[in-house]
Amino acid sequence: MPFAVPHPSPPPLLAVRDLSFSRDEERLFGPLDFEVEAGEALLVRGDNGVGKTTLLRILAGLLRADEGRLEVDGRIADRESRARAIAYLGHLPAFKADLSSLENLEFLCALHGRREGRDFDAAMSTVGLAGYEDAPARTLSAGQKKRLSLARMWLSPAPLWLLDEPYANLDLGGIDLVNRLIVGHLDDSGATLVTTHGAYAAPPVKTRELVMQRARWEAAA
Repeated sequence: MPFAVPHPSPPPLLAVRDLSFSRDEERLFGPLDFEVEAGEALLVRGDNGVGKTTLLRILAGLLRADEGRLEVDGRIADRESRARAIAYLGHLPAFKADLSSLENLEFLCALHGRREGRDFDAAMSTVGLAGYEDAPARTLSAGQKKRLSLARMWLSPAPLWLLDEPYANLDLGGIDLVNRLIVGHLDDSGATLVTTHGAYAAPPVKTRELVMQRARWEAAA
């Protein structure tokens, strides 16, 4: 009887190997080694100043690490593969102040693509901004701008979300929105990295943790 040939496991969406970063000639963190699989959430915890935002900016290609390498879908990450696989939500909204909410979403999707089957009206409704389509971005509150940023993430075709303190500037309804978006993204075979310093909620899904401390790290299941 012939033996069944096992199918190889797919590579992780993201693999980080020996990643280190220094600032002013002082090691901020590293070396880091971790992976993020499809359907998985990785919670990045640590006090302010340990490098959580810096880590996400490196993963997004906005900063260069001192050492180490990144792999996306089993291949060394380059600009094209990062743009295709990664969507980044930072502390600052990436909007043009005088464009309307809808115009900003249209502009960003023209740059980064839009997930098949999702439209702008549904995005505004999903994040609780229905009726604000024509409002200039500069007129939105901090919480509304965060919701508009989440609409951009929901529209993105990228499978890996990098969310830097996504619960900041949100009320309880906004926190629930973030959690629902993360759950839906994981159910759709996406993955996410979520940073927090512990003051905000964590997504209600099974997570692994990356606990960052200055110049060293600990990983926990």
